[in-house]
Amino acid sequence: MPRIHCSLLLPATVSIFFSSTAYAQVIEISGSPFDTEGAPVPAWVQSHAEKAVVVYPRQHMWGAYNASGKLVRWGIATAGADDCPDTDSSCRTKTGEFRVYSLGNSNCVSNKYDDAPMPYCMYFNGGQALHGSSDIQFRNASHGCVRLHIDDAKWLRYHFVEGPSLANQYRGTRVIVMPYE
Repeated sequence: MPRIHCSLLLPATVSIFFSSTAYAQVIEISGSPFDTEGAPVPAWVQSHAEKAVVVYPRQHMWGAYNASGKLVRWGIATAGADDCPDTDSSCRTKTGEFRVYSLGNSNCVSNKYDDAPMPYCMYFNGGQALHGSSDIQFRNASHGCVRLHIDDAKWLRYHFVEGPSLANQYRGTRVIVMPYE
């Protein structure tokens, strides 16, 4: 099947191939599916010479930053809710700096909330994790975890985040949850 490369009006990270059967296939060829130029999160953060995932609950976004502090990928995030109707208390994601201490795969589920799916879970604070979800909203609505699009969680899990190991002196990837206000 002949392929025609078309990059007109597309971000630099995306290529589209058209086939003779009139469908388009989008292939991510590098980095974020969202252009990092002009992203709604900072382009640079203080790095401490290591990569980090930064969650911005107020903006409902997250960013992955390399060891130099440069944004390499970002996306939408749904953090913990101010009030959870089923617990009559706050479910806010704890703010501060943490380390990933456990990694899951596509079959990861919640032990607390009726085996709710948490694909590609990356635990960083007790029962709180970054994980994939099909319920991503521009508001904080979770029970404390940080929900990401499933493809973003998969990318983080397999291409960016590291669990504790001898190679990183048993310090998993940094996760920084910024203040809500």
